Amino acid sequence: MRLLALLCGLALLCTQAQAQVRSFDDMLDSGVLKVAVYENFPPYSFLQGGKAQGVDVDLAQNLAKGQGLQLELLWVTPGEKLDDDLRNVIWKGHYMRPGVMADLMLRVPYDREFSNRRNDVGELANEQVVMFGPYQRERWQVVHDSRRLPQLDTIGLFQYHKVGVEVDSVPSFYLTSVLGGRLSGMTEHYANTREAFEAMRGAKVDAVMALRGELDWLQHETVDPQLHNADNTYPNLGQPAWDIGMAVHESNRQLAHAVDQQLDEMIRGGAMEKLYARYGLRYELPGLYQDVE
Repeated sequence: MRLLALLCGLALLCTQAQAQVRSFDDMLDSGVLKVAVYENFPPYSFLQGGKAQGVDVDLAQNLAKGQGLQLELLWVTPGEKLDDDLRNVIWKGHYMRPGVMADLMLRVPYDREFSNRRNDVGELANEQVVMFGPYQRERWQVVHDSRRLPQLDTIGLFQYHKVGVEVDSVPSFYLTSVLGGRLSGMTEHYANTREAFEAMRGAKVDAVMALRGELDWLQHETVDPQLHNADNTYPNLGQPAWDIGMAVHESNRQLAHAVDQQLDEMIRGGAMEKLYARYGLRYELPGLYQDVE
């Protein structure tokens, strides 16, 4: 009897989890589109003076308006893996906020190999999620202070000049291991990209490696002509650039199609590039559009 009760309870929980996923008609009837964005992630999604701002926040506003809906933001704390975020936001929910899930999630890496990845028993690892709508290409970038490092055409110079990175980030792992670890002694770690950037401004390091979008935003805020974007390559860095897209529950393909059409119009019409320019960011077309161009 105890086992039967447990199984019934688990079935009920699964039913409740599934019931949280709203259909496209339910969204239209409610007048609200629930969009998940990452918290405290400037220039993409952050609070400033109590107001939600950022590229992804503005994009979410545009998408909701295009569907004739009001926007409701769901702020997400990133988990250890993207799989965790997709589970907590799109198809199952988080135990800390039961019943709360998003209709649409932004800033999801758009990668067919990742989307089709299978688990240990051969099933799709994220079979309940549809990843679609690439809207930006992101890449790693180095910014250097030309007063102390006039030119940066090779990362080999970081044997002699300190570089700041965010702790536990790809740049951290990369710079401490590439070239046989010869750069590790000059790689300084900080809690986030802004702290690394401020360390460069304070002459504690001569360069910073981070997401291009983050560094564009910080340079836009700072307006210092002595801070330059490096054009060097990154040997042995597995993925120097990747596309950013969106995700919905697999039952919400109708929403995905509607949003995809809006995105296509924004990208081809130049509205997406203007949106990024508001925050001082360079906009790079995702691969899908580069291939067409």
